[in-house]
Amino acid sequence: MRLLSTPDRTPPWLTVVGLGEDGLAGLADEAKAAIAAAELVFGGARHLELADAAIRGERRAWLSPFERSVGAVLAARGRPVVVLASGDPFFYGVGVTLSRRIARTEMRVLPAPSSFSLAAARMGWALQDTACVSLHGRPVDLIRPHLHPGSRILALTSDSDGPAALAALLAESGFGASRLTVLEALGGARERISRHQADRFTLADADMLNVCAVEVAAGEGARILGLAPGLDDELFEHDGQITKREVRALTLSALSPRRGELLWDIGAGSGSIGIEWMLADPSLRAIAIEGHPERAARIRRNARGFGVPGLSVVEGTAPDALTGLAAPDAIFIGGGGSEAGVMEAALAGLKPGGRLVANAVTTEMEAVLLARHARLGGSLIRIDIARAAPVGQMTGWRPAMPVTQWRWVKPAQQTGE
Repeated sequence: MRLLSTPDRTPPWLTVVGLGEDGLAGLADEAKAAIAAAELVFGGARHLELADAAIRGERRAWLSPFERSVGAVLAARGRPVVVLASGDPFFYGVGVTLSRRIARTEMRVLPAPSSFSLAAARMGWALQDTACVSLHGRPVDLIRPHLHPGSRILALTSDSDGPAALAALLAESGFGASRLTVLEALGGARERISRHQADRFTLADADMLNVCAVEVAAGEGARILGLAPGLDDELFEHDGQITKREVRALTLSALSPRRGELLWDIGAGSGSIGIEWMLADPSLRAIAIEGHPERAARIRRNARGFGVPGLSVVEGTAPDALTGLAAPDAIFIGGGGSEAGVMEAALAGLKPGGRLVANAVTTEMEAVLLARHARLGGSLIRIDIARAAPVGQMTGWRPAMPVTQWRWVKPAQQTGE
């Protein structure tokens, strides 16, 4: 006879309560009772003020850095504790942070509508068809990949300057005709909604608690980032050291990005491969390794311009610059692969089951790839592209330099070459 384990019925000691700007008036009786019964109540100064009338225990305002407060919450394990949060604690909220340290069975969560839900309700927008972007404490450049004609975006900003910064980005990127609705202090007594055109934005006193609703309109020359790999070369700032769009599209296909993965882009040049890797999904990360300081600075500018400011840039030359980096799930070698030790370090650093893709335009690098293919296997392809160009008064084909591409998957049990 199989014995079933007895479920743990110990009540959670931590309650995370989502608050709106209407404070206690918007809370259910369960949430009010939890706040009243708590020995410790953590929250921002605004949250503590909104819930003041219900608090019977000790108030603890968030500390800086925030990790100190997380430690204080953990130190109170076993006592009745309430954490006050904004709206839905698991949508860009404190609940996500706490859940990394506290088991689900130890906490209960009583969410309120998120600012995105409230904004969608005010705008009459279908939330599932709207891009929701948090710019709270994050670069405004993160909005760029979402700027497509006709798109609707809800952007949570950091402070009263956020709407103006967003309007300025829209205007300078060719989206100045976009309609920008600023929704301030939603759900509270200070709620205010105002509508603007991005290139005529004049609101100077926005409440620090605001969400911007953007209805995207693209003007001539607007910087639109397509959804398919192989973006136009002209969108990148480069000095000629760039994987051209057709080859880049094939390279991204060979790298096969998967959610949550990390890429090493060795000899990154303009950073185009790492940038497009990160554009494929918000969960993807990339490290661009580049030895030329000017190019490294250019990669950072490109990353901001494509809305992936989280791209990490390491200034240095492989293989030395690879030391100490987090192990990658995929590696692209676009430059410097024929230098001593580079290929060996890349093969050793790659996670088991990871993919390595290397492109060669020189005979020296091609010889390296042919030798590796002979020893390790993998796939080898030759990419030949020709572009139409004027030939006198007529048009002819001008072939680009051929590219040899090697793709290799590291065996699951292999730790080095």
